[in-house]
Amino acid sequence: MATTLKQMIEAADAVVPRITPAEARELIAKGHALVVDVRDAPEVEKTGKIAGAINVSRGMLEFRADPDSPYHDKNFSKDKTVILYCASGGRSALAGKLLKDLGYERVYNLGAFKDWAAAGGPIDAAAPSDRSAA
Repeated sequence: MATTLKQMIEAADAVVPRITPAEARELIAKGHALVVDVRDAPEVEKTGKIAGAINVSRGMLEFRADPDSPYHDKNFSKDKTVILYCASGGRSALAGKLLKDLGYERVYNLGAFKDWAAAGGPIDAAAPSDRSAA
């Protein structure tokens, strides 16, 4: 039986907790957290990103997060708390499930970048993307 996008997001939401901007700030303040923007580079270039976040587009996440990948990003470590966000929360939910499947335990979905910005969260100004494609 085929799976729909809606079903995939529901399954991801069931295993990846959704957090508020305030909860994200608390986790970041505790240290040892990695904040990941899974939007595509053109989106980040237009709006900026959460201060200190890295940008890894959803399509490259498994390559950056898997330590056995030749494209592994040393920022990713399974002992860190990982906070994901995108434009609306769908891609970050799917990305969170993917990280859970890769063995990451403390993974959270912040949801939409605009919610962080509206809550007054610090933002790094719009700039070229952090990563190039593999």
